[in-house]
Amino acid sequence: MAATLPASGSAAAAADPQRLTVDLGASEGPVMLGANGSLYGLSDDGVPSDAVMEPLKITSISQKPEGGAQHPNGDALTVSKSFFRAGGGEINVMMQDIYAKWPYEDLGIDDYLPKVDKIVKEISADPNSDRFVYIPFNEPDQIWYRLDVQDQAQYEKNRDRFFKDWKTVYQRIRAIDPDARIAGPNEAAYHTRLLKDFLAFTKRENVVPQVMTWHELGSGSLRDFQAHYDDYRRLEREAGIAPLKINIDEYANRRDLSVPGQLVQWVSMFERNKVFANMAYWDAAGNLSGHVVRSNIPNGGWWLFRWYAGLTGNTVKVTPPQPNTVDTLQGLASLDTSRRQAQVLLGGADGDSDVVVENVPRPVFGRTVTATVAEASWSGYEGQHAAPRVLARTKVTVAEDGSVTVPLRGLHKMSAYRVVLTPGGSGTPAAASVPWSASYEAEDAAITDGKVYTQGTVSNANGYAASGTKDVGSLNQPGSKVAFTVNVPEDGAYDLAVLYGNQSGGPATQKLSVDGADPVTVTYPSTENWTYRAKKDVRVRLEAGSHQVVLSKGDAEVTLDRIDLTRHTGAASASYEATLADIGGRPSYDYSSSAGVGTGALVLRSGDRAVFDVYAPRDGYYTVTPRTSAAVRLTLHGEKVTAAPGHPLRLYLVAGNNRVAMTSGHAAVRSLDVSGDGSASGTLSYEGASATLAGGAKLVDSPHASAGSSIGWLGNSPSSTAEFTVTAPRSGRYMLVVHYAHNDRRDNGHAYNTDIMSRTADIRVGDAAPRKVTFKNTWSWDDYWTVGVPVDLAKGANKVTFGNTAAWAPNIDRIELGRVVG
Repeated sequence: MAATLPASGSAAAAADPQRLTVDLGASEGPVMLGANGSLYGLSDDGVPSDAVMEPLKITSISQKPEGGAQHPNGDALTVSKSFFRAGGGEINVMMQDIYAKWPYEDLGIDDYLPKVDKIVKEISADPNSDRFVYIPFNEPDQIWYRLDVQDQAQYEKNRDRFFKDWKTVYQRIRAIDPDARIAGPNEAAYHTRLLKDFLAFTKRENVVPQVMTWHELGSGSLRDFQAHYDDYRRLEREAGIAPLKINIDEYANRRDLSVPGQLVQWVSMFERNKVFANMAYWDAAGNLSGHVVRSNIPNGGWWLFRWYAGLTGNTVKVTPPQPNTVDTLQGLASLDTSRRQAQVLLGGADGDSDVVVENVPRPVFGRTVTATVAEASWSGYEGQHAAPRVLARTKVTVAEDGSVTVPLRGLHKMSAYRVVLTPGGSGTPAAASVPWSASYEAEDAAITDGKVYTQGTVSNANGYAASGTKDVGSLNQPGSKVAFTVNVPEDGAYDLAVLYGNQSGGPATQKLSVDGADPVTVTYPSTENWTYRAKKDVRVRLEAGSHQVVLSKGDAEVTLDRIDLTRHTGAASASYEATLADIGGRPSYDYSSSAGVGTGALVLRSGDRAVFDVYAPRDGYYTVTPRTSAAVRLTLHGEKVTAAPGHPLRLYLVAGNNRVAMTSGHAAVRSLDVSGDGSASGTLSYEGASATLAGGAKLVDSPHASAGSSIGWLGNSPSSTAEFTVTAPRSGRYMLVVHYAHNDRRDNGHAYNTDIMSRTADIRVGDAAPRKVTFKNTWSWDDYWTVGVPVDLAKGANKVTFGNTAAWAPNIDRIELGRVVG
């Protein structure tokens, strides 16, 4: 059941709904967006893609020094190219990650200092050196110095050694880079004893860090962080040190990452206190700590951070039902008087809630507001998530006391919700269309030759997230199966989403049967491990009533978590509200009418720009329709096209997120509407077997490639190339979509990090200069993913050549090309 908002805007009948209060009259200061950072969130230039990073407005990340031996990728200077290109803020350099072992090998300060010199010289020589922060020590309370020992005499001995080394390294950094910003002490956990001594020492010796860092990694941090923060600010005051910038440069556990309802609890407490924070690195680098599927596809957690990045103006006071309590309803909110918008993000609890917004300013909003409610659900770490569904659009009268109550019913604790308030104006918002949907837990189904496992609880916080904290594994016997009893309201097509894990080392299958009918094969792409959840979508036809849906063992082992059934109502569609888009210039906001999407119109004039984040479930053509008062110009993949008001365009979108920019001389824009399932009609497709291969590149058998083979042994030599001849029906900008696979890894000996490698290929079109493109690891040699690259083709024959002079390129299954404007 989805959250609902009664049409009257009054509180629906419910048994004691929780109350989350938002006070628009109590400002906490400008929105900072500090909590969207990530440790090893980037692995390479282009992983993740610019299109998924740019919308998040990431303020800080933490990466290793160039050439650091701790991990095979994630070098700070290397990833800085795409991070800064996508509008990122600053990069923390984890200097001790120059070492190979974990915990770091303790070879003494004399061994470390030459490494410090090399790191600082390289970074200080970079044109963006002022955007880097040096973190000379990582978790010294546990590593090298054991500052967490209980014995006071031993603590003081260890402390004095650490303080001596801190001063030495601090001064060494400053000797090379006098303007360097240095962060620390960077404890694994908060320690009052150490911080009190540290502040006194660093002040006395003139080596105070510019940024204060520590880690908040346990579930208890949701309860304790506020006390830690308040205590630290007290220590500063007592030491006579002006408030330092704080970066909690590792936060959250596996059970939190990717889960919108968990993340909103962490983000709200960090944003409320105006501190920066980076999510922890428990698994693979290059996916923003578990929030980007493949390289460019959002999951539910990504959308929570996209909403967070959309907060503008000032944050305001939010009072949750149970402040500073683990796994409870929490939230954050903003008020932007210039845009005349209030936004509330909340989540973390099942059941019913009333969002009570107090002190709604009448000069800003008027006598009525439109309340728009949307949900970002949990889709797994590697499960794609379409643009969050709007659950309700309702005009509400502001009460005499200046409050508005937005009742939410049937909340899901793993979901996050966004409530947007805008002036009501005239007209009526279009009713939200929410298809019937139901979820069924695998552990509640009939299980044959399988086992129920518990995952990701408070007591096992570093276990992976699972729906309901349980899943069904060990489905590895010939008779293993899970039988779900489902009930649907009407005859028709239903979308079946399976949350699963595939640990088999390649694509795996199960047999799907409904009511004993002949089974069909469901193929599951690989996942990092059997608990790193992904989502597989299948369509089934069902008659009204009860059915048995059975998933039984196929050719390998797959773990099942949950299935979702949703009534299929036609091609996917979404309306992206213009007043909630990213903007450039100084557009104005017109709320005279709440018709359509309900959130008014964005008025663009010369020099203004709106940027929409448009989701596509697969590579292909979609219908894109601007709801505008006058002609606008759209820019997509570097191509520009003029669109008349309400006139549909056929545009090529790549799988995942696409940034579509809109400009106009003068137009009021309500929304950008997008529909379709990714048509391949009109695209060009070339199998690997059609390419001319040289220098050792050759076809290799691959049962999961589209034609049974792919191009392997490509690159690692200037002569090793694959040349496709493609025939373009007309000249212009095309998207080149490369279907590829590779499974490069380097085991750095870290039990909890999966050290996957990326590969690159140099792609040359005709006689143009080659372009280096990065291809993320696909988890196996038989899983084929796609990367889209914009290219310009001339009408007629064009040569598209792949190679890599210095290293191996990925295996290439096939390529597709679609003109951006179809």
